[in-house]
Amino acid sequence: MARSSEKEPEGIMETVKTVVYALAIAAVFRTLFFQPFWIPSGSMKDTLLVGDFLFVNKMAYGYSRYSCPFGVCPIPDRLFGDEPERGDVVVFRHPVSGQDYIKRLIGLPGDKVQVQNGVLFLNGKAQKQEPVAPFVETYEAQGSVGGFPACSNGAVGLGGDCEKEKAIETLEGGVSHSILNIRDGLGADNTPVFDVPEGHFFFMGDNRDNSIDSRFSQAGGGVGMVPFANLLGRADRVIFSSAGSRMLYFWTWRSDRFFKAIE
Repeated sequence: MARSSEKEPEGIMETVKTVVYALAIAAVFRTLFFQPFWIPSGSMKDTLLVGDFLFVNKMAYGYSRYSCPFGVCPIPDRLFGDEPERGDVVVFRHPVSGQDYIKRLIGLPGDKVQVQNGVLFLNGKAQKQEPVAPFVETYEAQGSVGGFPACSNGAVGLGGDCEKEKAIETLEGGVSHSILNIRDGLGADNTPVFDVPEGHFFFMGDNRDNSIDSRFSQAGGGVGMVPFANLLGRADRVIFSSAGSRMLYFWTWRSDRFFKAIE
């Protein structure tokens, strides 16, 4: 019995060491390579849907203090920093609230950005929008929060088809992606000209009428201009997707979105 009692503490210590090592490896992996991210809202529809799960490529833009949990990395500026490209879908740390956001990079340092009647202008030039068939989704509670989508086709009953006008927008530089519109004249369909300062970026959601982004000032609860140091990484591919309120509800899984490239 004495031998058994002597071995028991050793077994417990080995288990503790295994857990500590596993957590340390996971922390390094999350800090240097890929960070998991769930899509909690519809601001990036239909590029990203509520319940999409992805890994953020943290190597894409190098590392800053925000690359570490709680912003504790002792990095004054940025290490191994490659410049992001217009059209990238980026996860960044909100400059004021400290929350992680995901939006599309629209404006680079030195750009002039404006929206007029729902059309994006970059440096005074309208970005092409080509209308396509509407985006259609079921009018129902979405994700763990249980919010309902806004529809461009008026009041829709539970379980009905909720539509949004859809267009393919081509940005300066050639990147094309889909954007959604609920109604004309909503939100920030008309804005002043924004001058993007050096070392900062301008972001917008693809679901233009349902996105709090750089069109809204930080003082008013918006995103405003985002410093380069706040960029966490690029979203390249959806790994998993579930339309339900719980990941384990397998009947709500969207298998057609598994490993889907993000455009």
